[in-house]
Amino acid sequence: MIKLKNKKEIEVLREGGAVLSQVLGQVVNQIGPEADTRELDELAEKLIRQAGGRPSFKGYQSDGDERAFTSTMCTCINHEVVHAPAIPGRRVHAGDILKLDIGMWYGGLCTDMAVTVPVGGIDDKLRKLVITTRKSLLIGLEKAIVGNWISDIGKGVDRHVRRNGFSTVKDLVGHGVGYEVHEEPRIPNYFDPSLRPVRIQTGMVLAIEPMVNAGSDEVQLMPDEWTIVTADGQPSAHFEVTLAITENGTEVLTPLPDVGL
Repeated sequence: MIKLKNKKEIEVLREGGAVLSQVLGQVVNQIGPEADTRELDELAEKLIRQAGGRPSFKGYQSDGDERAFTSTMCTCINHEVVHAPAIPGRRVHAGDILKLDIGMWYGGLCTDMAVTVPVGGIDDKLRKLVITTRKSLLIGLEKAIVGNWISDIGKGVDRHVRRNGFSTVKDLVGHGVGYEVHEEPRIPNYFDPSLRPVRIQTGMVLAIEPMVNAGSDEVQLMPDEWTIVTADGQPSAHFEVTLAITENGTEVLTPLPDVGL
């Protein structure tokens, strides 16, 4: 069931989203060659707690799963798509892309966001992948308006991605957010005719998150049972924002920090 948020709840989410965006921006500023994912994660958790929040990923358990996620952020490098724990720490190197996915409970509600950060200089193909992914998110945001369908978001994302020679991941989706880390509706980054059509309406709070692969759209789960990687080993990029559908239009609650593109 889709859980709509009222004005007061959206105000709390707005405040929490601004804090989360600031936290992620400070973490991004610490990224360079030889940065360690554990140290970045420790900084993120420290900043979240100092601001009066609580990490929403750390300790997270999916339905029916007894394993709890071990870190504040997901830190994915190059061909890793999503959900790689930041612990144990790993170092990134010049030419890598590092994806940071982070969520926070604040005032009893949660927001979610992600960025892809180039580490040092990256090659032209990687740069195009990252820029295309970020642009596809912006196109998805343009479609997220009252009266449109949830499927319009994925159609816009996928069209832009394919025009640029890349592929959208089909096995992972965006989602509602707020009362829980993951809520209805599912928001694929392509058109999935098997899903029930959902009209966008005031009060929805959505996490739109294109995951875009340089090669095939196929992914696979690693032995740690968290990290998802591209099946062909080619790189993947990821951007995400939380947005609210309000009476005054669509509002991004977690503005993306500058990643130096």
